[in-house]
Amino acid sequence: MKYMLLIYGDEQALSENERQDCYAESTQLAQQLHSNGQYLAANPLQPTAMATSVRVRDGKRLVTDGPFAETREQLGGYFLVDAKNLDEAIAIAARIPTARKGTVEVRPVVEIPGLPTG
Repeated sequence: MKYMLLIYGDEQALSENERQDCYAESTQLAQQLHSNGQYLAANPLQPTAMATSVRVRDGKRLVTDGPFAETREQLGGYFLVDAKNLDEAIAIAARIPTARKGTVEVRPVVEIPGLPTG
């Protein structure tokens, strides 16, 4: 089953050196998951200052700068993994470096027939 591991944290909490260390550790984790056949995708996201939110109301598109909501923790990246079950997905989430300072939300992916693949 596919799981999306959504990584949340205070985007101001890490120094540039800590961020680079986190990227290096995340890359190592991605390589290990790939060698196990569990890796599907992973990427950090640009800061929320780079975000644009789009809403459609009454047929009109509303575009605003910034994230959807102001929160203490921001969505900073993700891993998409293939895991046998929720317990295995949770074990992978616990290995993501930012789980030590932020939160990793584990969510099963709904697979819809007919969507294009990779």
